[in-house]
Amino acid sequence: MSLYNTSVKVTEFIIGGLDTTERPLVSGTVILLIFVLSVLANILNIFVIIYDKHLHKPMYILICNLGVVDILCTSSSSPTVIRVLFAGVKTISYVPCLIQMFAFQLGEVMEMFALAVMALDRLLAVGRPFQYHIYLTNKRTLALTFFLWIVGCGFVAILPATVIPLPHCSTGLKYSFCNFSSIIRTICADPDYYFNLAAILMFFLLFFTFSFICLSYVGIIWFVKLFSSNDKKKMGSTCFSHLISVTCYYFPIFIITILTRFGLVLTLEARNGLLFGCILGPSLVNPFVYCLRTKEINSRIISVFKNIKAS
Repeated sequence: MSLYNTSVKVTEFIIGGLDTTERPLVSGTVILLIFVLSVLANILNIFVIIYDKHLHKPMYILICNLGVVDILCTSSSSPTVIRVLFAGVKTISYVPCLIQMFAFQLGEVMEMFALAVMALDRLLAVGRPFQYHIYLTNKRTLALTFFLWIVGCGFVAILPATVIPLPHCSTGLKYSFCNFSSIIRTICADPDYYFNLAAILMFFLLFFTFSFICLSYVGIIWFVKLFSSNDKKKMGSTCFSHLISVTCYYFPIFIITILTRFGLVLTLEARNGLLFGCILGPSLVNPFVYCLRTKEINSRIISVFKNIKAS
C-alpha cells in the first residue's frame, strides 16, 4: 500500500512535547513572566529610540531592529507553550501552525542577520570612525535592514513550501510548538532527507553569519590596538554588549541545529530547555544589555520616566 494512501487529512495538530513536564503551572508561570518582561522591555527600547530624535542613528536603528526581531521570536512560540502548560489546550489548527512555524523560523534567521549587521556597524565605527557616518547613513541602514528582512523571508519560505505538499500520517507534534522539526516528523515519508535539507540551510546561515561576526571582531581587535586606553574602554563596553547577545543566541542554536545532526542525542527535556533558552534568553537579555550598558538609551529612558512623572 502506498504511503500516500495511508495519509490523513490534517485539520489540526496535537502538541505532545510538554506532556512529561513536571509542575506545568510553575513552568508556565516562569515562561509567562519572562515572555511579558522581554516584550515590555523590547517595546520600551523601541519606543525610546523612535521617540528621541537624538537616537536616530545607525547603531540605534539596528538596536531597534533587534528589538523587533526579539519580539517576533518570543511572540511566535511562547503563547502556545503558555496555553498548553496553563490550560492544557494542546491542539492548534493546521494553518495557524504553519504560520507559527514561518514566524518562528523567520525570527531565528533574522536574529542571525541582525547580530551580523550590528557587528558590521561596530567594525565601521572602530575602523573608520571619521567616515562612519558617510558609509552607514540612516537611509542606508534602513535599506539594508529592509533588504535583510526580504532575504530572510525568502530563505524561510522554503520550509512551508516543503511541508505543504507532503502527506501527513500523524497529527501529533513531538515538540512543544510548531516548528519545522516537529511538523516534518508527521509526514508519511522518511523525514531524514528533509531534516538534512533544513540542517544544510541553517548550517549555511549559521556559518556565514557567525564567521562574519568573528571576522568583524578580528578587525575590531586589530584597530583597537591603535586606540587610547579611554577609547579602548568605551569601545570595549559597546562590543561587550554585542558579544553577550551573540553568545546567548548562537550557543543553544548551534547545539540544537548542528551537533544533533552529527550524532548528539538530546532528551526531550534537554531539547525543550535549549529551545526555550534560544527563544527567551536573547529576547530577555538583549533589551536589558543595551539599556543598561548603552548610556544614551539608559539616560533617555530615565528622562522619559521623569517627564511622565512631572506631568
